[in-house]
Amino acid sequence: MAGIDSKDIHKIIVACDAGMGSSVMLASQLRKQLKDSGVSVEHTPVNSIPDDADVVVCHAGLAARARAAAPGKVLVPFQIFLGDPAVTRLVNTIKNGGTVDA
Repeated sequence: MAGIDSKDIHKIIVACDAGMGSSVMLASQLRKQLKDSGVSVEHTPVNSIPDDADVVVCHAGLAARARAAAPGKVLVPFQIFLGDPAVTRLVNTIKNGGTVDA
């Protein structure tokens, strides 16, 4: 998948590695930032990414597992849990329009 147009994003999954803390905070932050966009944000273990996810956000260390668990989904890997440029780009693209690259 080359990417997804922002208007086609309805569900974002923040995938984690069974731990709950940091990725739950990121999911909560994304929910707040996107509350008026119509995009839902959910938090799941990396091995349980649902089929209806449009975009998967996960730590770069989990990217290979996320790709295996959700092939064909747009993946946004990040390095730091709060304030990562990749996540900021995702939010801005959803708010302002454009394409999120896989």
